[in-house]
Amino acid sequence: MNESSAITSTPNPDDESLIAAIRLNLISGIGPRTQQILLGRFGSPAGVFAATREDLHRVQGVGPKLAQAILSADNRGKAIAEITRCREQGYDILVRESQNYPGTLKTICDAPSILYCRGSILTQDQLAVGMVGSRRCTLYGRQQAERFAGALARAGFTIVSGLARGIDASAHIGALKAGGRTVAVFATGLANIYPPEHEELANEVVESGAIVSESGLDQPPVAGLFPQRNRIISGMSLGVIIIEATRKSGALHTARHAMEQGREVLVLPGRVDSPASEGCLDLIRDGATMVRNVDDVLEALGPLPHPVEFSADSSSSNDADFARETPPTVVHTPRELLLNDQEREVLNLVTTEPRHIDEVLRSVEMESSRVLATLTVLEMKRLVRRLPGGNLVRST
Repeated sequence: MNESSAITSTPNPDDESLIAAIRLNLISGIGPRTQQILLGRFGSPAGVFAATREDLHRVQGVGPKLAQAILSADNRGKAIAEITRCREQGYDILVRESQNYPGTLKTICDAPSILYCRGSILTQDQLAVGMVGSRRCTLYGRQQAERFAGALARAGFTIVSGLARGIDASAHIGALKAGGRTVAVFATGLANIYPPEHEELANEVVESGAIVSESGLDQPPVAGLFPQRNRIISGMSLGVIIIEATRKSGALHTARHAMEQGREVLVLPGRVDSPASEGCLDLIRDGATMVRNVDDVLEALGPLPHPVEFSADSSSSNDADFARETPPTVVHTPRELLLNDQEREVLNLVTTEPRHIDEVLRSVEMESSRVLATLTVLEMKRLVRRLPGGNLVRST
């Protein structure tokens, strides 16, 4: 477990805010939006529990029944037991202030206040793509999910999905086969893996990423939690790829969440006479971006909101000397992930502020002719622009 988010089995006074957050999260009937309204009104989970009945009744969405549930909540012992169990069994409990809370997820309006995590969330996971689809998928759907997930994972993306049967499982498997990172978002608690036959797959995901959930550890599967979970899949991602979906598929909930969150909705077309592709074809008709390959995905995602840095210590290398000697790579747009080492080295010499070409040539131990040729390639790929006076600038 990461030291930055480690939790002691006997909470001290500094843990009171965490205990209050878990207590609030454990109250039945408080959904993500209601919880955010309560926190916005009272400032913190402790503030919610300190509120009077009259104060609670003034909050939108809080009726007499829910107000009484908050006022009479006697779950402090359960919250402490949950913390202790996480400590003993190797789970992290992340709050939004945690260093390893997913950065992209913080930006959505109803981000989870609590996120249970087993595995690791890294900075590079901000370069993530969600991938979802029908549980009852076709062979075509499974093949394409593995193909896209594998190609994107090899390019450096983290694949986010829901560990469900069908497309979700194939997406995780594709990323794992490619040696990439993947994150599974549960609707159930992390101690209650669903579906149960994916327990081994969940363990493999933990070794190459993480499994996460906003629900308490023992939460069983409840139908309403799955659409709610889907907002986390899209929230952790720059865009969501719908591989295969009927008109009743839960994947369409993820597409809707992605649209509301300002994420890209990318759709793989299927046979026009296949019910398994009707939901996808409807999305394309209504304006979603059609994708056929990884290049289409990278083109659609566009520039990143903030540059993401890859460093050797976040790679699979265990060589300490290699980690010290390898400089970090800063990615400004997903298209940079397909560059070779030489192109990436030269690109990292060009900044978002104008820099003279002579300065670029002096700052690298490479033949000038190779640098100039590489800059030309980067211009053709629209990653570098030439300005008057011999200056270069990185495209954003």
